[in-house]
Amino acid sequence: MRMLVEALGALVIAAGVLVALAGLVRHALNAKTPLNGLRFIVDHAETVTDAQLARIKNLGGGIVVQDRMHFQGETYWKRYGAQARQMPPIRKMLEMKIPVGLGTDGTRVSSYNPWPSLYWAATGKTAGGMPTWQARDVPSRYQALRLMTMGSAWMSGEEKLKGTIRRGQYADFVVMPQDYFTMEAEGIKRLESLLTVVNGRVVYGAGPYSPLNPQLPPVSPGWSPVAVYGGYQNR
Repeated sequence: MRMLVEALGALVIAAGVLVALAGLVRHALNAKTPLNGLRFIVDHAETVTDAQLARIKNLGGGIVVQDRMHFQGETYWKRYGAQARQMPPIRKMLEMKIPVGLGTDGTRVSSYNPWPSLYWAATGKTAGGMPTWQARDVPSRYQALRLMTMGSAWMSGEEKLKGTIRRGQYADFVVMPQDYFTMEAEGIKRLESLLTVVNGRVVYGAGPYSPLNPQLPPVSPGWSPVAVYGGYQNR
């Protein structure tokens, strides 16, 4: 059992209806195998209730919201009708001071590209342009970026190593062609880095930074569409 708990790294629960059960399981596990600070994480949480959010908070858990509704919002609305409650209820989570991270659901629903997810979080719109949140519920661009960076670092227990640009943290940063905070919102989902630095090492360069771009190994496997189409997001 100890090996299982250590291998998991975090307890991840996808469906809101399992939150209560997850709490019981966590207590049972902790009684036999002390979790020693292992973080309790709920994934997606589109339909989580206020009572379940309170339980997650009491358990010391966090929530990773994914951009599934960015791609499936129209389908959900067609089946269940327009929703008055934000899905997932990010504003409520933040009001309750629950740790929240933002992901891309890659590669199940989307890719690892963060920009469509940031666009969704900062506008509340689906990929088809349909607004799905009340205006009061839409996070600011700063809040959305904070969820993607600092919030997600908490989920992996690495908030002291990454998520912000400060002394002692990994030198992970990008140089963008436009100002994310002031640019036209529809362009956010198509943003692409000009320079990407990971732990102080340049891993990608384009435009004026092309001379810094490291030579990449051949595409593997050779039949991968990446070898033919390159970056999919601008096609």
